[in-house]
Amino acid sequence: MVDKNNQTSYDVLVIGGGIAGEESALNLAYSGFKVLIVEKDLSVGGKMIHLSKVFPTLDCSACITTPKVSETARHPNITIYTYSEVKNITKLSEQNFSVTLVKKPTYVIESACTGCQECEEKCPIIVNDQYQWDLVARKAVYIPFSIASPRVAAIDIENCILCGLCEKVCPADAIDFTQEIEEIPINVKSVIIATGFNLFDPTVIDRYGFGKYKNVVTSMQMERQLVPTRPYNSVLRPKDGKMPDNIAYVLCTGSRDETVGNPICSQVCCMYSVKQAQLIMGALPMADVTIYYLHIRAFGKGFEEFYQQSLSMGVEAIKGKVGKITEKENGNLIVRYEDIREGKVKEAEHDLVVLSVGILSNPDVKAMFNGNSIELDDYNFVKQVDELINPAKTSIDGVFVAGTASGPMDIPDSILSAGAASSETASYIRKHQVESSK
Repeated sequence: MVDKNNQTSYDVLVIGGGIAGEESALNLAYSGFKVLIVEKDLSVGGKMIHLSKVFPTLDCSACITTPKVSETARHPNITIYTYSEVKNITKLSEQNFSVTLVKKPTYVIESACTGCQECEEKCPIIVNDQYQWDLVARKAVYIPFSIASPRVAAIDIENCILCGLCEKVCPADAIDFTQEIEEIPINVKSVIIATGFNLFDPTVIDRYGFGKYKNVVTSMQMERQLVPTRPYNSVLRPKDGKMPDNIAYVLCTGSRDETVGNPICSQVCCMYSVKQAQLIMGALPMADVTIYYLHIRAFGKGFEEFYQQSLSMGVEAIKGKVGKITEKENGNLIVRYEDIREGKVKEAEHDLVVLSVGILSNPDVKAMFNGNSIELDDYNFVKQVDELINPAKTSIDGVFVAGTASGPMDIPDSILSAGAASSETASYIRKHQVESSK
């Protein structure tokens, strides 16, 4: 979404269009501030828009996110740049930041595209679909996902063979291969960092076999099999398309592990695994689900009850450290683990293993700032310099942080964090407006 008025001055720049960025932007927009959201992806909504349900209420994630996405997109005080990045943030003075926006070409004229997908049907190139976490394929020209905002096609130029078929069939003449990278200078009074998090790459832990054994999947790949817009009609094994009967979850994959450089708890892995276990038992009533854990950290309101409910449904929880996963000829997997309660090394056979990957910091933040570089904590999250009194405050006056950019947290905590960031931003702008008027 591009600013129709070619505006170059805003009150607040929000970096990131996930749930925290949207919440911050809406709070400020309803207070009368002009807000610019810059999202590096093709759609706003962040990772929450790709989830099935939320714990512990099992409310539909998309049903919560989609109205907020629409509200953000339609608000007259909010301008959104998707498929864009921020660089060269320089603080010139109080309430005066110069910023360079880098808008990458999609090779589709956004205002002309109707989202009809005729270009997608004719495109001959097939590649892995990153929005379905590589479970299925997409075309080289594509709409990211069904509830994307904006619902506009984009051309993956790295995989495009420039055959021109999309251009020939587009009824709106929206294909434009002449588009180039644009650098847009803007000025803002304040900045909110809502860049979110990255998921741990389980290929780092070679002994778990991710990338080598097809029936070892990540929690996000399982999440996509449970959503209404899922790639398959049911939960299936990637290797052979069979419905699994015996599914295992390996908790703390990439969390609380000094050997992979992430000793902290990711806070959400226990509960999203329990949530998925309940959803699997609804989708596959005959399936057995086993959770291998070190500690179950059900710390939030209703979390312990939610965990106990899963046990009463038949989920088996084993306190054990998984040491290695190997594959049998039929695609089944042997999980070798230490049973901590009995003090023995055991093995168990499962036909699908889900790695509950942890949360890592987003490294993009550091490179965005010139001069006074933003300060990070020991784990490369944005440092909260006054965590108890003002958790949104960063090392640069006028720059605030929201959501998981400051550390692992669940969705309600991200929304609360966004509320704090928007409140502090409004106070900062108003304070300096009063001082400058004296």
